[in-house]
Order: sequence, then structure tokens, then C-alpha cells
Amino acid sequence: MRALVPGGVLAVLLLMTGCTDPGEVTGPAQLTPSGSASASSPSSPSSPSSPSPPTTESAAGVSPSSRSATSKTLAPGELIALNQTLIGVAWDNDVDQARRLIAAGADVNYEDETEQSAFLIAASEGYLELLDLTLRNGADVDARDSFNGTALIRAAERGHADVVRRLLETDVSVNHVNIPGWTALHEAIIFGDGSPRYVETVRLLVEGGADVRLPSQRDGLTPLQHATSLGFEEIAAILRNAAEQ
Repeated sequence: MRALVPGGVLAVLLLMTGCTDPGEVTGPAQLTPSGSASASSPSSPSSPSSPSPPTTESAAGVSPSSRSATSKTLAPGELIALNQTLIGVAWDNDVDQARRLIAAGADVNYEDETEQSAFLIAASEGYLELLDLTLRNGADVDARDSFNGTALIRAAERGHADVVRRLLETDVSVNHVNIPGWTALHEAIIFGDGSPRYVETVRLLVEGGADVRLPSQRDGLTPLQHATSLGFEEIAAILRNAAEQ
């Protein structure tokens, strides 16, 4: 017996994979790491041709009104499946597939059971193009992960300076403190290695309004004290200069 795939999601997957016969999808609809649809499991990918993007999207993103109208035509179960598929392609950094899913009604702010969303994934993994796509399509810059951390904290922790720069162009809270007791600035130092990308990350955060005097709620140490103890001389110089102004 064939597994049933929600009709609305099936139509989207057929559009994304170039299939024209619904009978070609005979099992639970999934996307393989390459972004193609699989009728059985991720280990058995198909190799369809890539279709042109739907006409409801544009290079600048998807029209909010079009996305809203599309999502209203889907049943709740279909919309959840669409959102879960978006999270899967976000991990793969498949921007083209993400754009199609968003055009079909997927929500960039939908969080799975691990409190991950396409937006938060783009920030933590350093996927700048995907991040831009989510921001253009209503990403909530105040969204929090399971550690009550923002996208900015996630990007700073990994030294994704380009993502940090982009997020600082929004109204994201630069001094938000997560559950461990750290801000984005703390994490860029504590979890960084003092390399150029972390130096740039710290510079951007300081220029973006990060409080260089704010001690960590975990150990009571300031960013400068952390940088000094770790031997990050360039970062310490940035912090010292900022504290003197």
C-alpha cells in the first residue's frame, strides 16, 4: 500500500522536482541532501531535472501577500510538513529549494522540536545568502534557540563576521544574555580562537553597540578580562580602546 502524502505538499514537491505524475511519489515525501525529492528514504535519491522557480517569487524574495495567500490554502498538516522540509533544506544550505518552499507558504520562523528554524540555522551555520532570504521573508530577529540565544549570539560564537554584520543591520538586541549568561560579545571571545574572523566579529559587535564593560553572568568576568586571559591581544586592544571612549 502506498504511503499517503498530503495533497498540498505533494503538489509542491512535484513542482520542485519536475515530476508530472503524482504516482511517481510512492512513499513518504522527503528531500535528499542534494535537495531532490525521494519517495522512500534519504539513501535512495532520485535525480530529477531542476525546474525554473515559480513565478510567484523574485530575486529579492517572495511577496508576503503571495506567501500568505498560498499558506492559507494548505491544511495544518500540510503546512507543518512544508515547514519541516524547509528546515531540512536549510541545513543543506539549498537556497533555491528554500526559496520555492517559502513561495509555497513555508514559514522561515517555524521551529522544530529542537527549537531550530531556517533563520536560526542560517545564522549559526554562516549561510549568508539563506539568511538574507529569511530576512526578506519575515524572519523574527528576536527568535530564540533552546539556550535562549539569538541568531546574533549563534553567529558570533562561530565567528561568522559577515552574518554578524548583516544581523547588526536589523534591530536585533546586541546585548541580549542567553541562559549560560553570555552575550554575543562574550561568546565571540570565549568560544573563539582569536583568529582574524573573530577579531572582525568582535570589532563589528563593538561598533554595533556591544557593552564592553558588561560582565558575564556565568563567571563575572568582562570581555576584556576574558580576552586578556586567553591571550587574544588584538581583541583585547579593541575592547580596551572602546572602554576608554
